[in-house]
Amino acid sequence: MATRGERCSGCGRQLAIPAGAQIIRCGVCQAVTRVRPFDRWGQAYDFKIRPTGGGYINPNNMLRPVNNHPIGRPKHNYGFNNPLRPAQCIEPPPRPALPSHPVHGRKRALLCGVNYRQKSYSLKGSVNDVKCMKYLLVERLGFPIDSILMLTDEETNPLMLPTKQNIRSAMRWLVQGCQSGDSLVFHFSGHGSRQRDFNNDEVDGYDETLCPLDYETEGSIIDDEINETIVRPLTHGVKLLAIVDSCHSGTVLDLPFVCRMNREGYYRWEDQRLPTACYKGTSGGLGISITACDDHETSSDTTAFLENLSTGALTFSFIQAMENERGITYGRLLNAMRQSIRQAKSGIRLDGAIANIVNKTVFKSDSSQEPQLSSSEKFDIYSKQVLV
Repeated sequence: MATRGERCSGCGRQLAIPAGAQIIRCGVCQAVTRVRPFDRWGQAYDFKIRPTGGGYINPNNMLRPVNNHPIGRPKHNYGFNNPLRPAQCIEPPPRPALPSHPVHGRKRALLCGVNYRQKSYSLKGSVNDVKCMKYLLVERLGFPIDSILMLTDEETNPLMLPTKQNIRSAMRWLVQGCQSGDSLVFHFSGHGSRQRDFNNDEVDGYDETLCPLDYETEGSIIDDEINETIVRPLTHGVKLLAIVDSCHSGTVLDLPFVCRMNREGYYRWEDQRLPTACYKGTSGGLGISITACDDHETSSDTTAFLENLSTGALTFSFIQAMENERGITYGRLLNAMRQSIRQAKSGIRLDGAIANIVNKTVFKSDSSQEPQLSSSEKFDIYSKQVLV
């Protein structure tokens, strides 16, 4: 029987499948893939339609997912026939993994800053944001410096650039082996976008996305994938705090509950779950996200807070609130951030025009920017402290 192809469940590369094999291990990412029964039409679809390494097609300027392969790391280290024999990769050529970082530890963080240098939609404050966030985590919140992974487009090492593949690998690293008592932080500063929801699991009919450095060629990272990678693996006793400073970021982690707060500080939890959607919660842990704006809003890259230094409005106001009040609750944090942005609003340059370039499609955007809070579970936001 002729050798046929199968897409790796971990990195998406095409693997050559020997006749009779039922499982195969990728020689690059080491993920184990179960071989599907032979289907000549399915194999033709894999080789001819799916783009190499990306897993997305782009009909009518919308990035659409075309597979549902699991993203998680392998739980076993075995392959077909000989357990030490790696699978043959057809294309692209193997690439080295991200530098190793300590996996176990009570505090761990992934910080991604993308300025999109030399692009018409470039930003100025994203790299500043992650540098400031790193300072807060290390100097104020006790994070070991070697437990923080920072990806920016100022790096010369290609493995430390915020590309789609590197961010995907880093997100897996963030939650790898998480144990009760661990505190995890995910911070992204850059462009965000929206695309039509093709699997009917969004209340508003749109998936929210993050735009990596190479999104024009590799596509964006959609909220479904972010949820599967860093939310669902959270086991009992593990906390994840995500700070996402980008446009259209309100529900970018696809968490089940969104906190709707008015200007007087009164709030209610809004259930985002749909009966037809798959489970979007954790495996017993707690996931909380603080985002720059609602799904239909745009965020800002501004010098209004610091003269001659661009920062993201969300990141700056978050750090400022955390510095000003130790033991701050989520309710007081959200109110303080919104008040800070309102006070500086006269100096904020909203990037709606830039966002529309990224989106490829013009969405109706609000001229305001209100930081949002969402969670894997409901709680009293005025009694629960921000613990990272």
